[in-house]
Amino acid sequence: MNIHVHYFAGAREAAGREGETLEIDAGCDVAALLARLIERHPGLARVAPSLRFAIGEAFQPVDATLADGDDVALLPPVGGG
Repeated sequence: MNIHVHYFAGAREAAGREGETLEIDAGCDVAALLARLIERHPGLARVAPSLRFAIGEAFQPVDATLADGDDVALLPPVGGG
């Protein structure tokens, strides 16, 4: 199945891209997807502990199961003033 990954802010910088589409195994969860993304883009390892994940428009835990065609956003904490 195919998953569309969107990187924001520090995650985009760490991955070196805005997004990508990956083929993953059925039943894959967010944690397994993140492990695969870190293999592809090792720089993500430094931001991974602080990432939040959204599937569609809703935040999800790392044990959320993915479905074919899901849009997954990797969102680091937002700071500012």
